[in-house]
Amino acid sequence: MVLKPRSSPKTRKPHGFHHNSCPRGRGEQGRGSLTLSATTLAHTHLIPPGRGFTRISFPAKMSAAARARAPALLAGLRRLGTSSTEAERERVARWELSAAREYYDYRKSIYGDVTHRALLVDAVGTLVVPAQPTAQVYKSIGEKYGVKYSEDEILMRYRWAYEQPWGRSRLRYVNDGRPFWQHIAWKLCDPEAEHVFQALRKAGVKTAIVSNFDTRLRPLLQALKCDHWFDAVAVSAEVEAEKPNPTIFLKACDLLDVKPEEAVHVGDDRRNDVWGARDAGCDAWLWGSDVHSFKEVAERIGVEVKG
Repeated sequence: MVLKPRSSPKTRKPHGFHHNSCPRGRGEQGRGSLTLSATTLAHTHLIPPGRGFTRISFPAKMSAAARARAPALLAGLRRLGTSSTEAERERVARWELSAAREYYDYRKSIYGDVTHRALLVDAVGTLVVPAQPTAQVYKSIGEKYGVKYSEDEILMRYRWAYEQPWGRSRLRYVNDGRPFWQHIAWKLCDPEAEHVFQALRKAGVKTAIVSNFDTRLRPLLQALKCDHWFDAVAVSAEVEAEKPNPTIFLKACDLLDVKPEEAVHVGDDRRNDVWGARDAGCDAWLWGSDVHSFKEVAERIGVEVKG
């Protein structure tokens, strides 16, 4: 089976494919080669559309019966590829569900129906989110002073500045943060969170915030009227350690007077929240993947949330 790229002096021959030496026109027809269109190729998933291939040719010496079966063969390959992918996804999903149930049963055998004594929660992206996209906020402010950057350009520059250590510190979050951060308004990510945290407290589960943030986090939580949901706050500007450093997770556990293995951390960043918490010895769930609401978090811990 030979793939033909579009004829162009700049077209490079892909590794593993060769030009068909069979001439076009009469000679090609006389030698009995079979050509399929790019549309057919796209439907077979052998090549994506628009990637430089216009047709596929089978060897000229292929028998008439084999040539007749070729389209069906390609269609079969497509179905096989699709079904195998779907089967693999289903297998992985079943394995993950089975592993989760096994781990849940394991924790229940140790800790009882409530599988964790403490819940650690990430702030930005899990508990709170900007009320308005960051780039829009700074674009509207910048326009007042004649700045005409696009939202994409503003977001790129903001992210660059956001990642830099502050002053002589090795940390990004120091004291009350940087002036350009203070224009952001915030809102709760899960509007139904309050009664969930009430249920957790009633069940005896301790809670803490673990966040890479500056010292404005506490007044921010107060402004959103959710500061009383938590027994402790471990913020990087105060702890002088940022996630994924295990130090900040261990500090939160110390504040709650629990062992790391008795706590589960929930956050939206795989590196900072999941890997960091696990390095500290805590359990960890990825917000938006493992769990999607605080009610789901509570139920996974073993706390029933009514309503």
